[in-house]
Amino acid sequence: MADYTENPAPPRFDEQRFGERIRELRTARGLSLRELAGRLDISASALSQIERGKMRPSVTRLYQIMGELNVPMATAFGSETNQPAAPDAYTTPMGQTPEPRWEPAPASGVGSVSVTRRAEAATLELGHGVRYRRLTPGPVPGMNYFESVYPPGAYSSQNAEYVRHQGHEIGNVVSGVLTVDVGFDTYELHPGDSITYPSTTPHRISNQGTRDAVAIWLNLD
Repeated sequence: MADYTENPAPPRFDEQRFGERIRELRTARGLSLRELAGRLDISASALSQIERGKMRPSVTRLYQIMGELNVPMATAFGSETNQPAAPDAYTTPMGQTPEPRWEPAPASGVGSVSVTRRAEAATLELGHGVRYRRLTPGPVPGMNYFESVYPPGAYSSQNAEYVRHQGHEIGNVVSGVLTVDVGFDTYELHPGDSITYPSTTPHRISNQGTRDAVAIWLNLD
């Protein structure tokens, strides 16, 4: 019988491969480095550093990148196909022609049994030391399911700014304390507390405590 530990170390995060994945998605969409950087309101040099694995984006910046590429957050883990599906209104403003949305490959395993062990789960390490671990064994259309770990003092954005995007978020704190600002309201969440809000409302997440805060998040596109 295999020897399991209660909290095995997560798999090592490959910054270079993560950056390459961003570049692959960008070039597949026909966007130049300078064009995407302009949409993100950052320098081409900063985006280049992210693509070369020299800089880790914040949670907010990653959402912005995925949003501009019109792909779901889970695509950052590299499990989705690089072929655009039929157009829809994922993040397309009213009155504009819809762009293709990226979807899981047809053989993604949806509808069948799939298991991923903790030591095999895809993990992202972002700015401020925030870690995201994917909890779905395979891609599930319209849903992103993550565990997040926020170290003390960490924010979901580089400069504590608010972010908004398409979808809906549901979170449950497992340990530590998370502060979630939604609009003009602030919510302090303790272990066992849950929160839900539309992602279109400006929001940010932070850990104002003295120990790591761990939460489970369900993001619906």
